[in-house]
Amino acid sequence: MKVLSTGVLRSYLFLFYLLIYREVFFISKDAPQLNGEIRDKELRVISETGEQLGIMSAKEAQQLADARGVDLVKIAPQAKPPVAKIMDYSKFRYEQSKREKENRKKQKIVETKEIRLSINIDIGDFNTKVNQARKFLSKGDKVKVSIRLRGREMAHANLAEDNMMRFAQELSEEANVDKKPKLEGRQVLMFLSPKAAK
Repeated sequence: MKVLSTGVLRSYLFLFYLLIYREVFFISKDAPQLNGEIRDKELRVISETGEQLGIMSAKEAQQLADARGVDLVKIAPQAKPPVAKIMDYSKFRYEQSKREKENRKKQKIVETKEIRLSINIDIGDFNTKVNQARKFLSKGDKVKVSIRLRGREMAHANLAEDNMMRFAQELSEEANVDKKPKLEGRQVLMFLSPKAAK
């Protein structure tokens, strides 16, 4: 009987450790079982077209999938008996990732744009800021309106709130006031969101 040297034994143990580590940490728990990974005694098998092929052993189902040149994928492991489908898994994954990509494209990411006013803003600047807010709202973005109070302006926070309410009034057709003007620290803040299209 041939005895393995300690170096060879260590390398075998290291390879075995890597295999176990890969099984535990790198195989996704959400990924379905494929082909040889399926070890159930009985499976309810469905064809590529969705036709019920009946209940059979995992070995028979695998032979059926191999004969068609596709994969056997366990799609409902909780069912009794578990349900497996014969399909081209790589094509399925490709189409699924394509659908997910399309859904991400269609998703509208709502941004919050900030507009800064001052306590003694001139009418021309005020109208410019209103038009700027109108553009943001028309694109579907939310608007955060802020007035920073400096020094003695803190004593006149009510003037800042009046400016904010006037601002909201100008945009009453395009926007809803999510959060009314409120003094937070040295700032008066108000949040507007676009009205839903009718």
